[in-house]
Amino acid sequence: MRITTKGRYALRAVLALARLSTDGSPVSIKILSEKEGISPEFLEQIFFKLRKAGLILSVRGPGGGFYFARPIPEISLLEILEASGEGLGIAPCVCGKDETCDREDTCAASGIWRELDDKLREFASARTLAEMVEARPGRR
Repeated sequence: MRITTKGRYALRAVLALARLSTDGSPVSIKILSEKEGISPEFLEQIFFKLRKAGLILSVRGPGGGFYFARPIPEISLLEILEASGEGLGIAPCVCGKDETCDREDTCAASGIWRELDDKLREFASARTLAEMVEARPGRR
């Protein structure tokens, strides 16, 4: 599994939004773009998906921007990645795609992939945005 640029940028942008909007006030794409070095156009695409998933809301006009739809302790890493279009599936037999593996019933590795997928999802769903904001950069 490899997180794409879209998924990495979505997480960076959401973390920046959480740090810049401590009082819940909207933050503009321009400010987020400058802070994170991500093009405003790409951020718009990412935030469109996050808004559609119900993680963020937006306000138009002067002083407008984006803010969280609910408290950040209630938003998980899994939700952020999935809302951005980032799949967490490790192998086709566990990723939820429509295509099925023709060896699923006899594959010795299938159980390993399922267990690894479960652990990854467990980690990502337990990690909240609030925890990630509080963590120091570079700290595990």
